[in-house]
Amino acid sequence: MCGALSESELVSLSAHTRLTNYDAGEELAGEKMPAESYATVIRGVVKLTKTLEDGRQQIVGLQFAPDFLGRLNADENAVSVEAASDVNLCRIPKATLERMVKTNPSLADRLMAQTLRELDEARDWMVTLGRKTAAEKVASFLLLIATHLDPEAKGEGRRFDLPLSRADIADFLGLTIETVSRQMSKLKADGVISIAANRHIEVPKLSKLKACCGS
Repeated sequence: MCGALSESELVSLSAHTRLTNYDAGEELAGEKMPAESYATVIRGVVKLTKTLEDGRQQIVGLQFAPDFLGRLNADENAVSVEAASDVNLCRIPKATLERMVKTNPSLADRLMAQTLRELDEARDWMVTLGRKTAAEKVASFLLLIATHLDPEAKGEGRRFDLPLSRADIADFLGLTIETVSRQMSKLKADGVISIAANRHIEVPKLSKLKACCGS
């Protein structure tokens, strides 16, 4: 977002922004609560959930650095937002950003581009959930984390800690915990990934993991 602003606009914006830190599991915004600010993810993974009337929850998305959190001009939050890992955010008051968007076409275009990218990714994920096998779903999830957790990472290899528990992964993929564990063990046995301490994942070759995704 900041890349669309001039130097003077950045100075003006800095007077209104604040950096905030959250521990894994902390709520960042509540569903249907008044929207008071927007934020950019600086580090970590954010989990988006929707809650049914009977209290059941569904994870509907994950966001990573440098994603933008919030929907412009919305009066309330459409989803609950929770820190899946330790998270650093740059928060911006709602009125401040909306005022800047009206006077800065480049900023508006950049935020629109992210919205469209998220729409494309949501459609791709619908295919994952609706048509892929359990093995392909788990591989697709791991590829999502491997390619988004560190936007500056390069090369074929990746190392990361899973930001979700096995239960949350199962919820996100529409599988059972046992199925998730079984498919991860198979990927490990096939040499696609290695697992240490249950949550630390190493991917020697992204191309080999991608080949397991069925896309």
